[in-house]
Amino acid sequence: MGSPFSRLPYERPFIGLFQFLAGFTVARIIQKPDDKISLRSKILWDEAERRGIKMFEIRLFGLPRDFYFAEFEGKMRTFNGLPRPKGPDSWSLRWMDNKSVMKKQFQKVGIPVAKGRACFAEPTALKVLHEVGAPVIVKPHIGSRSRHTFIHIMDDKGLLKAFRSAKQISFLAMVEQELQGFVFRITLINKKVVAVIRREPPRVMGDGVRTIRELALIENQNPLRQGPTFHHIELGSEADEELKRQKFTWQSVPKKGEWVVLNQKVGRGSGAVTVDVTHSVHPDNLVLFEKIGKFLDDNLVGIDFIIEDIAKPWIEQMPCGVIECNSLPFIDLHYFPFSGEVQLVAGNIWDIVFPGSRNSMG
Repeated sequence: MGSPFSRLPYERPFIGLFQFLAGFTVARIIQKPDDKISLRSKILWDEAERRGIKMFEIRLFGLPRDFYFAEFEGKMRTFNGLPRPKGPDSWSLRWMDNKSVMKKQFQKVGIPVAKGRACFAEPTALKVLHEVGAPVIVKPHIGSRSRHTFIHIMDDKGLLKAFRSAKQISFLAMVEQELQGFVFRITLINKKVVAVIRREPPRVMGDGVRTIRELALIENQNPLRQGPTFHHIELGSEADEELKRQKFTWQSVPKKGEWVVLNQKVGRGSGAVTVDVTHSVHPDNLVLFEKIGKFLDDNLVGIDFIIEDIAKPWIEQMPCGVIECNSLPFIDLHYFPFSGEVQLVAGNIWDIVFPGSRNSMG
């Protein structure tokens, strides 16, 4: 959710307070990015420096808090994570990160979402499974970055196991229809689509000759998979289960051009990759995404949308839909795609926060 730190009415006196606290070692003012800040913050900071924007971080008790000040031509912004333009917070900033509330709000205006709802108790979760129909997905109520998320759930036993795991990190768990396709991350700045990536699960393509294990071992030698951004495809028990679901073994030889998924998770730590598709989005899909931006009425939004082919109209690919929104999107996803073009999203953000800063670039 949006931080109250971004809504300070008197920013200059507040920074004076931090300077006072710094004298007692309660707070520190960091004037250059270091290895403790997130990659998202470093990208934003680097772009600020190119534009002549003074940016620095406030750390309380020596710990990074993602609290920042930025100043340009006498104007100042305080923010947590990413900056927004001066003015009151949008009405949606209170709820867009909450999957359950987001789903209800979107359903009111005809924005496609997966069927299902948040559940507290196991009987309710089982009821949703029977109402929606298998397969379903279970995940923590608040964004978990793929942790404790389970897909392809077909029966009560699998549902209960997944539900109990999701509840370990969330008061509620989402049980909802499993949409078909890839997860796409759409980033909107000032209610306009500026970048889109396709998040691909760990997978290998058959050549008609090599086994799946051989293909995976070869793919893990890819220089792009040696870190720090992309990692080896994990070849453990989750991959075993995914192969079993597809009626493969590690010794199977897939056909030439046939994709074999080794894990349904789309986190980079499990071996997933990202592909920039910004310039391949169908116009009808752009209209839908920007409709979402206008409905949220917020200047900075990340949308996760499941659809098979982003280059074809969404209405022809039902069921598809939004699975979550993010008020502090990871803009670094657009700077380090596994393939495709880099999209300089930080520049779009500073354009709306300090509009004159683009003219200051050398």
